Amino acid sequence: MKILVTPTSLQPGKKSRELETLKQFSEDLVFNPAGRPLTEDELIPLLQDCDGYVAGLDFITEKVIASCPKLKVISRYGVGYDRVDVAAATRHGVVVTNTPGVNSEAVGELAFALILAVARKIPYLNQDTRNGGWMRSTGFECLGKKICILGLGSIGKVVARCARGFGMEVCAYDPYIDEGYCLEHNIAAVSLEEGIAQADVISLHLPLMDSTRHLINKETLSAMKDGVVLINTSRGGIIDESAAYEALKSGKMGGLGLDAFEEEPPKDSLLFEFDNVVATPHTGAHTKEATQNMAKAAIKNLIDVLNNDECAFIINK
Repeated sequence: MKILVTPTSLQPGKKSRELETLKQFSEDLVFNPAGRPLTEDELIPLLQDCDGYVAGLDFITEKVIASCPKLKVISRYGVGYDRVDVAAATRHGVVVTNTPGVNSEAVGELAFALILAVARKIPYLNQDTRNGGWMRSTGFECLGKKICILGLGSIGKVVARCARGFGMEVCAYDPYIDEGYCLEHNIAAVSLEEGIAQADVISLHLPLMDSTRHLINKETLSAMKDGVVLINTSRGGIIDESAAYEALKSGKMGGLGLDAFEEEPPKDSLLFEFDNVVATPHTGAHTKEATQNMAKAAIKNLIDVLNNDECAFIINK
């Protein structure tokens, strides 16, 4: 069977034990030549004759799926699948799987790292010091601040744990919130409106869909506290970056930490004008432990589906 493998951490030369498992299953492997997520037109010639596909953050449209009649399974390397046209895959009889939970610790820890980096302008001060400066910058402490976590899934729960460790007051909004978990861990369950109005720090952990696209916009930003810090380690489309720029420019927003952008990689983003913006290259899941766990789970899902074995992580059953 022919398999396309596009995640950048699952490429030849990475010495991946998980990749060796895949090679034992199939000797006919095709890899990502670009070293980044692939576009529709780049995917089609690579995927056209493939039976299986271990997918990174590529744009898997209906055109891609319709152009690949042999394709049986798209195994997402990660939990998110907003770049996969799942409805089209279902119509064409293609199984879509993902790897929920395996990178929660990594993404949650990065979200909290971004909070600390924004709070103390660590990247900006690091660069200034390296350049011979000795700047005094007044940041803020997390102790006693309120954080609102939008999306209390497995990643949001990691952020909540970290926040409690720093003495923060934690509230959360989730349309499917686990009230028992909130009660047990002293997390206040709030509405979206209550959460964004009360919080000093807001951390986004929501999927990108029609209901969440540009959830953070001019109106929701205006309802937030002056000086609010916003963190996004989920998907870039959740934030209207033009509105965020204006909020930073006016001082309404006190800082912004981004691991996800509307356009990736961001090109000449106006957000980079500000020293209270900290950016990382969609790297939340990229720890040694998380990449190993994601690779293992994604490859197992792919092999299970192609072998007609039971797979617990099929999205479009």
